[in-house]
Amino acid sequence: MKKIIFCLGLIAFAGVFSANAQEAEVKAAPNPNAADFKFDEDTHDYGTINHGADGTYFFKFKNVGKEPLIISNARGSCGCTVPEWPKEPIKPGGEGKIKVTYDTKRQGNFHKTVTITSNAKESNKVLTIKGNVLPAVAEETSPVKKASDGMPFEKN
Repeated sequence: MKKIIFCLGLIAFAGVFSANAQEAEVKAAPNPNAADFKFDEDTHDYGTINHGADGTYFFKFKNVGKEPLIISNARGSCGCTVPEWPKEPIKPGGEGKIKVTYDTKRQGNFHKTVTITSNAKESNKVLTIKGNVLPAVAEETSPVKKASDGMPFEKN
């Protein structure tokens, strides 16, 4: 019985030791020269907008790091939010913008995100858009033209 307890203790000790060793390997020192975003704002509130209005907004940013900034992907939280991003590297001190278009044919409140993946110090950056789209306004229909006696026109 003592041998079993000793063996279990030894296995538990080895498991804890190896988990700590793996964790130490994963934590690499951050690159002090890495590219880095500085956005003018990371949340845009459209406020209340009309149904079918232009839902485009540009998030402006600057590369405040010491290496070129490369954006590898931008992904909207749903199909109603479409991002476009610069495909060429942004030099240190250079500026760029992320174009985000929201489909304003969907009425009601919305709160959506765009996740930017890059080589920046913070490899995933989340941008947010929100607002309220008013309901569509029904088009007025013209009444049927009637003769002076109130009856529809007849063909002769």
